[in-house]
Amino acid sequence: MAITMYQKAIESLLKLVQLYPEYGLNKVYIQRAMAYQQRIQGLQGAGPIQPRLEGQTVDATVPSEAEKASFDELVLKEKPEVKWEEVMGLEQAKKAIKEAIVYPVQRPDLFPLGWPRGILLFGPPGCGKTLLAAAVATEIDAAFVSVDAASIMSKWLGEAEQNVARLFTSSRKSANDGRPVIVFIDELDSLIGMHSSEVGGEVRMRNQFLKEMDGVIDKGKKLHVYVIGASNKPWDLDWPFIRRFQKRILVPLPDFLARLGMFKLYASNLRLASDTDLHKLARLSEGFSGSDIRDICQSAHLKVIGELFESGQANDKKAQPRLLSTDDFRQILEERKPSVSLDMVGSYTRWFEAFKAL
Repeated sequence: MAITMYQKAIESLLKLVQLYPEYGLNKVYIQRAMAYQQRIQGLQGAGPIQPRLEGQTVDATVPSEAEKASFDELVLKEKPEVKWEEVMGLEQAKKAIKEAIVYPVQRPDLFPLGWPRGILLFGPPGCGKTLLAAAVATEIDAAFVSVDAASIMSKWLGEAEQNVARLFTSSRKSANDGRPVIVFIDELDSLIGMHSSEVGGEVRMRNQFLKEMDGVIDKGKKLHVYVIGASNKPWDLDWPFIRRFQKRILVPLPDFLARLGMFKLYASNLRLASDTDLHKLARLSEGFSGSDIRDICQSAHLKVIGELFESGQANDKKAQPRLLSTDDFRQILEERKPSVSLDMVGSYTRWFEAFKAL
């Protein structure tokens, strides 16, 4: 019976993909279909199943070892080592985050009306949203719980609401024990964005998330649990969720000083010629994101390493690539375009003007 039901589930999922080819969760449905196919193969290769005795029940409230393992795969509790100095520019965003998180942790007695618990960071990809969240976690020595929204939907479909509840229960327990918690949710729009059609599991998960967010931002509680969501498409977020993120902060493309700082940071690990003009590179890279600039430095470095190998000198362990010059970086800049278009920048600016909350 299980094999038959799994086969029906696979057919339904694939039919959904065919009927709605533009739906954002099609990748998730395909992953689930593949997982169900593996379960079918496992059942076909398994021996006889031990029947449960009459009257015997299974305690569904206690997660099995497999469920715990699955939960641990999705929730990464790692201590980030990112300092404020490593986040170049973004002074407005830093100021807003300090007022919302750092100051209340240091002096909660100064906030009789409470403080924001939901913070939305939005902007072009590769501009430092994750870095900001990691830096504030380091600043207040918080437990940093990183959750990938795409993984939640692919692995938790059907039991997502229980796992969302488990995530927030664990976070509140840590905060009650005296350690602040930052729940960082990347790709937030894929988790709680507006969809034209949804299955039941998605609706229950979204409702559970709303309920948990309401519990976190309850002004009568003094728990230091913060939900930081990062989104590249804030206009796809559903209206009830926008309201629950009291701080909505634009993380824009880096300005000249930020780009200069990034070139200095990444070039500190490279061997540069004495006349390399980083100021000129910062001017030439206008419109490039932080990740673009890192890729430029990496590509320039790979260029001179490639020259070393092509010359046949790489076999000599003492041989080193030549020093990087301004022209090496400029050549890379001429060969690539920014990953963020002007239209995208305009869309972020318009959304920020409509919904900003610093």
